[in-house]
Amino acid sequence: MMAKLIDGRAIAEKVYVDLRRETAELKAQGVTPGLAVILVGDDAASRAYVRSKDKMCRELGLHSVKLELPASTTQSELLARVEEFNRDSSIHGILVQSPPPEHIDEAAIVRALDPRKDVDGFHPENVAKLVLEDASGFVPCTALGVQRLLLESEIAISGAHIVVLGRSLIVGKPLALLLMQKNKNGNATVTVVHSRSRSLPQITRSADVVVAAIGRAEFLKADHIHEGAVVIDVGINRVEDAASERGYRLVGDVAFDEVSKKASAITPVPGGVGPMTIAMLMANTVKAARQLGSGGSPEPTKGD
Repeated sequence: MMAKLIDGRAIAEKVYVDLRRETAELKAQGVTPGLAVILVGDDAASRAYVRSKDKMCRELGLHSVKLELPASTTQSELLARVEEFNRDSSIHGILVQSPPPEHIDEAAIVRALDPRKDVDGFHPENVAKLVLEDASGFVPCTALGVQRLLLESEIAISGAHIVVLGRSLIVGKPLALLLMQKNKNGNATVTVVHSRSRSLPQITRSADVVVAAIGRAEFLKADHIHEGAVVIDVGINRVEDAASERGYRLVGDVAFDEVSKKASAITPVPGGVGPMTIAMLMANTVKAARQLGSGGSPEPTKGD
């Protein structure tokens, strides 16, 4: 029996219905949520992501600023543009598209963001708030999107054993913290495994839910899960395919054809986690606007 497909696009649309209502309420109070996205360089994938974010902002009625800078932009020049947005009261969320050119210190750029506008959730203050279960912080968008997929699909989180395959700051670590939280959307028993984990298949087979975010094409096989497990595929990888017009096809971190015959529910690639990442970015931007309100340019946070 084939697994039930978890449709990320349909769930993202449900998120957008709520966001349109919240945006209208904020506009009635004189606040239009604003997102600034900074792109440095000419990376084709990054440019496509930025276009999709800008398009969704406009569809939702958000104020959108797209700043494209040449690859030659210096660290100090980029920091200066970030500071401009930090002080701009019409901008509630700031995102510097990753990865930047090699000469840019990405960690320093993240630390320069006003954490109240860090809608990617990577600033140390937001990481700390996630650990402390402070709901005023921002959670990285992909991790937040995975949680929302599980909740909207009515997949039990509380008490479940969830194995997260991957330990990145973007997905693995924040998702583990999010699912462990002591609240109605958490209370899971979470195991984080990675490429160096011993007896990895044995661990993943013990899971009710497996989240694959290891960045390796079709890494998770049918023998990694038990019959009826739920599988969330975060990966997106290009593999060569001579039969395709583009010469490649997109696959996840899960060997979909074989795993879908054993799982009870699974996300496809594309169309699973991907749409939720952008939806959660929009949700974080609206949240930032709600928290910052219309009080003008925010004062620098203590310690910035």
